[in-house]
Amino acid sequence: MNKLAQFVSLGMLLAGSGCHDLERSRAVDNPAVAGKTIALQVCSNCHGVNGVSVSPTFPKLAGQRREYLVDQLTDFKTHARTDPNAKRFMWGFTHLSEAQIDELATYFSSQQPAMGEPGDRALMGEGKAIFVSGLPDKGVASCASCHGQHGEGTSQFPRLAGQHADYIVKQLLVFQRTEQRPRGGPMKAVCANMSDEDMHAVAAYLEAFPPETEAAANPPADQ
Repeated sequence: MNKLAQFVSLGMLLAGSGCHDLERSRAVDNPAVAGKTIALQVCSNCHGVNGVSVSPTFPKLAGQRREYLVDQLTDFKTHARTDPNAKRFMWGFTHLSEAQIDELATYFSSQQPAMGEPGDRALMGEGKAIFVSGLPDKGVASCASCHGQHGEGTSQFPRLAGQHADYIVKQLLVFQRTEQRPRGGPMKAVCANMSDEDMHAVAAYLEAFPPETEAAANPPADQ
């Protein structure tokens, strides 16, 4: 039984085998196949039909910046992006045409993003401070300056609001400790001095992105 068959038999979106076993999943190496068809028949195995993945191994793509998705798909296609999960799950997409990449990016960027559930309020409060103001004493710039006041992303800078916290932490570590993200120069500088606690805090805040962390943590006293 091949990996995709095992994945289907389990009925789970967590296995992810369909992503890197393209020749056994769907015949999408034909440039005439629409990007949306690829999104629904292949990408959905890992990222969900609407781009809202279940497993934090796979990033949420719903509402992601179109420009960012084009850049990343191009880097997967050319094997320029070499972090372990990119190699494992995405290097099989060498057949994608520029038109298909554009259509995939358009499809997922047009889907409705979904926020995660709030976790530790104190940790989220620390994360909000980093997101809004950075860590001046460590030379860490605010996330909002590039990713938008609401974490929505701007141009080639990705949407962060609602993303799996585990995925954010994993990518911050890739930026900080490796050269595996070819467009990661700015982020490498930003997170150079972030501690693991800093990373987990900002990731916890971004996953839920509550409008008012403080209000939720400190409800008004009864009158």
